[in-house]
This record gives sequence, structure tokens and C-alpha cells, in this order.
Amino acid sequence: MWWGGRGQSFNIAPQKEEPEMGSVQENRMPEPRSRQPSSCLASRCLPGEQILAWAPGVRKGLEPELSGTLICTNFRVTFQPCGWQWNQTLVHGYTVLYLLTSVSGLSRVQLLRPGSLHKFIPEEILIHGRDFRLLRVGFEAGGLEPQAFQVTMAIVQARAQSNQAQQYSGITLSKAGQGSGSRKPPIPLMETAEDWETERKKQAARGWRVSTVNERFDVATSLPRYFWVPNRILDSEVRRAFGHFHQGRGPRLSWHHPGGSDLLRCGGFYTASDPNKEDIRAVELMLQAGHSDVVLVDTMDELPSLADVQLAHLRLRALCLPDSSVAEDKWLSALEGTRWLDYVRACLRKASDISVLVTSRVRSVILQERGDRDLNGLLSSLVQLLSAPEARTLFGFQSLVQREWVAAGHPFLTRLGGTGASEEAPVFLLFLDCVWQLLQQFPADFEFSEFFLLALHDSVRVPDTLTFLRNTPWERGKQSGQLNSYTQVYTPGYSQPPAGNSFNLQLSVWDWDLRYSNAQILQFQNPGYDPEHCPDSWLPRPQPSFMVPGPPSSVWLFSRGALTPLNQLCPWRQSPCQQSPSLLAVSSRWLPRPAISSESLADQEWGLPSHWGACPLPPGLLLPGYLGPQIRLWRRCYLRGRPEVQMGLSAPTISGLQDELSHLQELLRKWTPRISPEDHSKKRDPHTILNPTEIAGILKGRAEGDLG
Repeated sequence: MWWGGRGQSFNIAPQKEEPEMGSVQENRMPEPRSRQPSSCLASRCLPGEQILAWAPGVRKGLEPELSGTLICTNFRVTFQPCGWQWNQTLVHGYTVLYLLTSVSGLSRVQLLRPGSLHKFIPEEILIHGRDFRLLRVGFEAGGLEPQAFQVTMAIVQARAQSNQAQQYSGITLSKAGQGSGSRKPPIPLMETAEDWETERKKQAARGWRVSTVNERFDVATSLPRYFWVPNRILDSEVRRAFGHFHQGRGPRLSWHHPGGSDLLRCGGFYTASDPNKEDIRAVELMLQAGHSDVVLVDTMDELPSLADVQLAHLRLRALCLPDSSVAEDKWLSALEGTRWLDYVRACLRKASDISVLVTSRVRSVILQERGDRDLNGLLSSLVQLLSAPEARTLFGFQSLVQREWVAAGHPFLTRLGGTGASEEAPVFLLFLDCVWQLLQQFPADFEFSEFFLLALHDSVRVPDTLTFLRNTPWERGKQSGQLNSYTQVYTPGYSQPPAGNSFNLQLSVWDWDLRYSNAQILQFQNPGYDPEHCPDSWLPRPQPSFMVPGPPSSVWLFSRGALTPLNQLCPWRQSPCQQSPSLLAVSSRWLPRPAISSESLADQEWGLPSHWGACPLPPGLLLPGYLGPQIRLWRRCYLRGRPEVQMGLSAPTISGLQDELSHLQELLRKWTPRISPEDHSKKRDPHTILNPTEIAGILKGRAEGDLG
């Protein structure tokens, strides 16, 4: 559980034993005067972290139950089993408090809210986290009752203070820590022009350049300082063109396909503006991006609204908590009633269609959403995951999230409920669920594991970094002191600010070693990843054969699974550059066919049969299934408040498989009566249901085969 609180600057220096890793300055936890702490409390705090209260207890709901210490600090509340280092317990840490219940006996139950008074000494407390986890801690008698009361009240008070505290300031590296052994970000943070130029060259986007028009955030504070625009467009034209889009978020390159297509994103047209001919021409040139075939995608069409996403997430959380009142026989229908899986299905379906648009023909595909800060980021990220094997690597995925979500100005703080505003909607968590679905359907194509997704899911509210705790790049830069008076002029090979400027390097969420041990970070790797699934065809090269040029001056609207011709690209008055023949006169080969259930967009674009059969997909493209049971519940995330449900989930390691097998065998020994050898020798009817012992034998054989 993470609270508010203000971080402090501290130094990170490379360790002598492990030069490649950084180490945080170690602060030992203070000892309460009332009683000497147990040995499991001798571990380190984060900089600026203070122990408010602690109490020995037993974590319940696990087999076996764990003895340890419940610790409340100004940052978090966590349970530390005896003998564990504190950084090992962060996998059991909890995000912002959702619900706190105190129990004494069978009849005394109190729901504790900020400012409420505790009426009795608790025998047990239940802490519900917003990340669907439940921490259930029981306190033993024998003179420890005051500590149990103190730690319970400390949690309540810390939660109340975090609601009134200033926004998190995060943890920064001071100038003293940037000496000869300075620590570089694990991935490019897309805060410098050099980062954007490096990524542009990596994508081989030769028709694009890095624009510095928003370097002072005077075009739009929600946009990054730098972004990609067509080579032929001047910055002065960019500034004027962006003024005709909602919140100044004009068309920018999101991703360049190696076959030649470009994926763009922008906000909605500001129809109340009155652009002149030059401005309309600049807007059209930016949207066309040098292509004769242009497809405008209405991002909000067929996808849930922000209010829909928030309501579905609240219903899902209420359903998955251990104290849910839904009967077991009605649980699946209640899950369907949350609509969460329907929204995951809708996102994957639309992303698949857009991937086909980008991959099938050389064209410009524009994602347009009114605010350009929510669903555009979700779809753009999913399209790149489906189309670009590089995005499925651990480094590539982190870079993708940093570029399409963090740098692009997704309002994390508002959407995750950090401001108390009514626009709360966990769009990013919906995206992570979509990625998990892809990981289940294509396990050999992703370098990162489910545990990495869980770590990212649980990191959205941690107060030690500003990655997910600000709404815009401007807010992050202002907080970290990076908004200096100088203007950075990009020169290849030089990206550091001039000497003499105060500059603090802000730690990002990608500095995993700040919160996780090396052993835990190793679990971020997917053991089933097959690099052969990342073909060499991903490398930028001349236009592949499956990419065919589009018709001359064609403009399409993609809506409800079909392409509809448009007479003009912009909603303003007719411009001279659009005096082209009517699209209805174009050959029927380029006209859309009605989208019906048996004919996907892939069928329309490639002329393939309703099933792919022997027709191969373009290199590197994934098309997921999204019908019925193909979309599953992320049990390891949403049901982790129910430990009994977690047993039986596929383990990530050989030792984990052995532990699960041992657990199943132990349960079968308890539940199954003794069976004589004669019973095994009897011939069985093939339609007879197997008993638990026979099932155990089959499971053991399969597991031994997997282990071998």
C-alpha cells in the first residue's frame, strides 16, 4: 500500500560488486521505544520514508500462514514475513488504500474511513488494495494489543493525510550523484530531441523530422517537447495547423511501418476555427504524410467511453474481492455483467482492424480522438504490438509505453483517481489487460512475462517516481526542475544541457531495481519467448510485396468495421487542393464492402477467405482472437485477493511447477480414500469419469513431461 509523501534527492553510485547496477542509499528503520523490533524489521527504507507504527502479526488466507510484522510508514503499509528483506516484500505491497476493515470476535466489525475513531482493540484487520489484493493480518494476544491498535490507527491517519498532502514530488538524483559514474535511464524517456531522433532513425522514418516547435510547451502543455512532423512542413506551419485541433494536439507520427505506411494520431478538429487556405493546406499535408491513400479512424467509435471504463472497473473490483456477495453459481454471469471483458474484446478487435489497415497497403492511417490522450494511446500501442516484433521485447515495450502514454500526455493522475476529479477511468489498466490477452494467445512472441505486467500494473501509484503521477510532460518537467531558461538545440551526439544549469535526473518507473530484487527482475523475462518469432523481415527495408500502393487521392473513413469514402479530409470549407474527382468514380476494387460477421477487414483488404487457411500473414503481424472464450479473466491480477484461486495457475518456473504439483498431490491425499491395487487393474469403461487419484497420475505424468 503506497501513500502520499514527499521524496528527497539522494545519490546513486555504482556498486563495486555489480558495476552495472545502482544502489539506493540505505536508511535503517528506527526502533520504536515501546519494544525492540524483531530481526525482520532490520531492513532499509526509501529516502524520506519514516516508520509510523508496526505490530507483530500473522498473515492469514495463505497456506501456511506467515508470521511477520505489519509496518505502516508515511509511504506505504506492507507485511514483512520474518527473515525476509524488505525489498522482497514489495511483491506483497499494496497500492492506494481502497477499504480498511477491523474485526474483533465474530460480531464486532468496523469499516475504518479517514478521520474515524477506532472503537475496540482489533484481533484482525483486512486491507483491500485498489490493485485487487487483500492483506489480512491477525494479531496475537499477550501484551501486544496496544501495538495492534496503534498500527491500525496509523494506517487510518496516514491515509487521511495522504488525501490532504501535496502531490508527490518523486525521488531525484542530485547533481552530486551525476559524477563520472552517472546512472542513465534504463530506456529513453523521450525528453530530449536526441531521443526522438534516435527513435526516428530506428524506425527508418525518412520522410519525417523532429520538430522543436513545442520546446517551451507554448503550443500545448499536454504534448511532449518534441515530436515527428513531415519533412516538408515548417515549424511555423505546424504551430498554425495545431491551433485548429482540440487542445492544440495536431497530427503527429506515432509509428512508421517498415513497409512504408504511417500511423498518426491527433485530436478532434476544432470546427469553430476559421483557417485560411494556407492553414488548411498545411493540415492536409500533415494528415496525408506524403501518401495518396489516407484513412481517418474514429477512435471513439465502437469503443467504451471513459465513464463506461470506470463503471466496469468498479464492478469488476467489487466482484473479485473476497467478501463479494455474489453466489458461486452466478459468478460468471456477474462477470459478464461488468462488461469489462467486452471492452477488452472491443479494443483488441479495433486494434486488429487498424493493424490490417496499416499493413495491407501503403497509406496514412490517422487515429483521431477528441482529446487524443486516452483511446488513441491504447490503440496506437496495441497496433504496434500486433505489427512490430520489436515492441514485444522487454525494452521495446517499455519504450512504447514511455512514448505513447507518458510522453504523449496521458492524464495518469486524473484517470487513476489521484486528483479526486470526476474523469477517473483506468484506461491504462484496460490496455494492460489487452496486452495480457495477447501474451496468453501468443506466448512465444513476447519477451516479457505476466509478472512484468503485474509489476507495471502495481506501479501506477507508487510515489517514488513521477512517471504515472502527473498528467502532462510539462508537469513532470516542472516538478523535476528540468524546465530551465535555456533552449536546447539538437546536435547529433550531444543531448545534455549546458554546464551550469541546475538539473536533477528524475527516476522513472523503469528503474526497477529501486523496488525489486534481482531475482524478482529476472521473473520479468518470459521463459517461453522464442526469438525466432521476431523475423529479420522486421528490419526496415524497401517496400515488401504485400504492400501495394493506394489509389490516387483517396480519403476514407473507417467506422464500424468498414471503409467509407470521404469527399474531403478536413471539415472546413473546400480547399483548392481537393478539387479531385469524386471518390465514387474510383474503381470498385478500392470501394469498401459491407462489414458482416463472416467477413473481416482482413478479408476485404487482402481478398482472403473467411479463414486464413494456407494464406500466410504478413511477416511479424499478429491477429488475436476476440470471440467468446478467447478473451479470459486475468485471474492472477484480479483474483489475487483469493489465495485459494491462485493455486493451480501455471507457474513461471520449474520449481514453481514442482511446488504446485506437490500441493495438488497433498490435496488429493486428503480428499481421496485409499484404493486397493485391484481397483487399478480393472478395465474401465471409456465413458466413466476418472477419480481424483487417476487424475493426479495424469497430471503428474504431464508435469514430469514438462519438467523433462
